[in-house]
Amino acid sequence: MDLGLKGRVAIIAASSQGLGKAAAMALAREGAKLAMCSRRAEAIESAAEEIRQAAGTEVLAQAADVTRPEDVRRLVAGAMERFGRIDICVTNAGGPPSKSFAETTERDWARQWISIC
Repeated sequence: MDLGLKGRVAIIAASSQGLGKAAAMALAREGAKLAMCSRRAEAIESAAEEIRQAAGTEVLAQAADVTRPEDVRRLVAGAMERFGRIDICVTNAGGPPSKSFAETTERDWARQWISIC
C-alpha cells in the first residue's frame, strides 16, 4: 500500500519494542525516514538496525526519556539537524499506571498527558 509517506520524516517515541517499534517499522516500510528513541541506548540502536535492514530507510536512534523535556528537545534537535524537518510525530509512551479503568484517577491521566506533550 502506498500511503504517500516516502521521504517524510517521523519521530517515534518509545520505539524499541511493542507498539512503538511496530509503528516505526510500518512507517519505514512506507518510505519514511525515522527518528526513534528509547530510554536504553542499546535497545533503540538494535531496533533501529533491524528496521534499517528490513526497510532500507534512514534512521536516527537516540536514547531519550520522553518524561524529561531536555531529552525531548535533544531528540527533536537531532532529527531537525539530520533530516531538516519533522512531518509525523508518534507520541507513544508508557500509559497511566496499570490499573483498572475505574481505579485510574484523573491525576494519573493528567500526569501521563503532561509527560508526552
